[in-house]
Amino acid sequence: MSTKFGFMTGAFLGLSSIGANATVADGVKLLEQGKIEESVKTLQAAYDAGDADGAFYIGRLFEMGIGTDRDLRRAAALYAAAAGKKSAKAQNRLGLMFLNGEVVLQDYERAGQLICAAAAAGDTNGQFNCGLLHAEGKGFAKEPAAALPFWEAAAKQNNVAAINYLGQAYLKGDGVAPDSAKAVSLFRRTAEAGNPMGLLELAKALAGGRGMAADPMMAYAFANLAAARGHAEAPALRDSIGAKLSADEIAKAQAFARDWKAVPIEKTGL
Repeated sequence: MSTKFGFMTGAFLGLSSIGANATVADGVKLLEQGKIEESVKTLQAAYDAGDADGAFYIGRLFEMGIGTDRDLRRAAALYAAAAGKKSAKAQNRLGLMFLNGEVVLQDYERAGQLICAAAAAGDTNGQFNCGLLHAEGKGFAKEPAAALPFWEAAAKQNNVAAINYLGQAYLKGDGVAPDSAKAVSLFRRTAEAGNPMGLLELAKALAGGRGMAADPMMAYAFANLAAARGHAEAPALRDSIGAKLSADEIAKAQAFARDWKAVPIEKTGL
């Protein structure tokens, strides 16, 4: 690593010299600029000043090994400190550690408590993950319908994963009446944002006329885009569609894909 910082062994090092006016936003901005040591000092000062998210972001640095050696135990300790002060971001991340049994006991009940507390606080990742726990029956009774309100809340915050999972629920009728048109409208949003799953599902809908009029040429184009973005199933779908198209149709579909541009998720579905 290019930089190493020492931070937290059971407790914070103490009030930073950065000052009480430091904010988490300032720390994140410094991190985006690659100024890791300054960022850590600023985030610590923000935590000392009462913003629990300061410890969360430093925990992420330890979890990802950015600016220091990767240390999941220290990350978990930071998340616990932040979660104890009601950081929804930290509640979600620590909950995921309990869900997966990473440097803590695997404990679905504890995971559910933490993750769904984050969801209740409005954290979009917490909302998505809380829904997933209900859908999979981890920490809660398995009840697909109970997942939907959490995913809907996250989708309103433009959470791509939640939008896709809602699409799958409507497509398969998991906890809700099947509605192919509704599913396609959701997948179209994430596809417009360049998400591989959204692109693939839109391609499938166009190929089979599911929830929309069939259009094999456009199905090829979107499968091609999904393949370029690494979806493992997309190349086979693209090639099977392409086998039924003329050379001219393939050329047009490839030109469309070449010129296509993704848009931010908040601008999709307009």
